[in-house]
Amino acid sequence: MATAFMDGEPGALRRFGPGLAVSFALAVAATLVWKLSGEPVLASPMVIAMVAGMVLRNAGLTGAGLAPGNAIALRPVLRTGIVLLGFRLTLGDLGALGGWGLAMIVTVVTLTFVLTRRMGRVLGVSPQLSELIAAGTSICGASAVLGVNTVTRARDEDVAYAIACVTIFGSLSMLGYPLLQSVLGFDDHAYGLWVGTSLHEVAQAVGAGLSVSDTAGETATIAKLSRVVLLAPLILGLGLIRHEARGPGRGQPVPLFVLGFLAAVIVNTVLPLPKAVVTGLLDASGFMLAMALGAMGLETSLAQLRREGLRPLLLGAFGWLFIASAGATGVFLLLRFTA
Repeated sequence: MATAFMDGEPGALRRFGPGLAVSFALAVAATLVWKLSGEPVLASPMVIAMVAGMVLRNAGLTGAGLAPGNAIALRPVLRTGIVLLGFRLTLGDLGALGGWGLAMIVTVVTLTFVLTRRMGRVLGVSPQLSELIAAGTSICGASAVLGVNTVTRARDEDVAYAIACVTIFGSLSMLGYPLLQSVLGFDDHAYGLWVGTSLHEVAQAVGAGLSVSDTAGETATIAKLSRVVLLAPLILGLGLIRHEARGPGRGQPVPLFVLGFLAAVIVNTVLPLPKAVVTGLLDASGFMLAMALGAMGLETSLAQLRREGLRPLLLGAFGWLFIASAGATGVFLLLRFTA
């Protein structure tokens, strides 16, 4: 479908245009709402676009004619947005945490992903939805859910549910974490490390850190971005597992956009780009991801979401509480053994 669009198949604009135009308009509207409301970290343009798309779909204001364009937004547009996300990072960001700090973050992320997936089995949540909730909780919220779904291939309703989980619990963390700093006895650096290790979205981690101090905000940002880097090996690993399960010759084992993401990180490390260029690339990334989520909202049925029940929400709560406690424990141990 995407190839036909790129190759200029007769009637391609008529076929793909409506869905792309609506998802584009949703991304524009969501970005404007986000900007005009003071860029709140509780609701990013991605989430606003998805909710708006769901409202249109479930109010009966969309039709089947949008589906081909939505498919474009959910594949090449989404994947390009994830590639550009790599320009947010440099390998130097990882080095700033030190070897023990990185080891702690990798351990917390791995345990959260594995145990959340297993708890999904206990709660009777589908493997696909469990995997998406685990990815969004352990790595980087909505971006991780979208990225991992390129190999998980869950239903749109599962993706929407997973994003709702990470948005709700991440927002609760952003509001509650500053209140817990003195209770835990963390200085600003340790608090920022805890925030970056355990909050769901990048914006939420930055907001929770800066609400305490610049030092906490900077540390939280670096720790959080180190988790974003782990999105690439997670997708690669899941892709290889899926490929082996399907058998040789069936499907692509390594999604090429993940290699593009890693290439963007390397380019941003060895060839420092002007700040205005990086800002433009990240704005484009955010807009493309908002388009993808707007398209996903247009394909999401609230009736299907209600049928999922409360079990996935309980799974999201489990992952949220686990990564918060594991992150705090990791910081305590790090402070004790590296003092």
